[in-house]
Amino acid sequence: MKFYEFGAERLDGIQESMNKYQGKTIIVVNTASKCGLTPQYKGLEELYQKYKDKGLVVLGFPCNQFGNQEPGSTENIKEFCEVNYGVSFPMFVKIDVNGNDAHPIFKHLKSELRGLLGGKIKWNFTKFVIDKTGRPVKRFAPTSKPSSMAKYIEKIL
Repeated sequence: MKFYEFGAERLDGIQESMNKYQGKTIIVVNTASKCGLTPQYKGLEELYQKYKDKGLVVLGFPCNQFGNQEPGSTENIKEFCEVNYGVSFPMFVKIDVNGNDAHPIFKHLKSELRGLLGGKIKWNFTKFVIDKTGRPVKRFAPTSKPSSMAKYIEKIL
């Protein structure tokens, strides 16, 4: 399957096809609001604001699989992201990224771009870059700051 064939539910309850993002460079990231890496929301929003007019979109997927660091409800997550980090990029409902119940988007991304743990995601804020054709092209570790992705993003925009 191609990335554009998947869909996911946004925090506002709308079911969205990834087809909506055809022709864009996409960063898919699993997020959490009570993680030491949570301040990366700020850097992700800065990347989004800087490059959205050139075709970048960031898609955030909250996940509670790592240390119970995303325990909140959909409304809690939405409010937290907006109030604390001014997140304006699309955010989706809480999902699993590992295991049998992993969301199909993450199953696809992990099969295309294996990490240090093979077909698993190590922690919150693992970032996947998908090019304009829908092909996953780069995986960034949870500890990679969004600002460190800028040169790569500029190159493929």
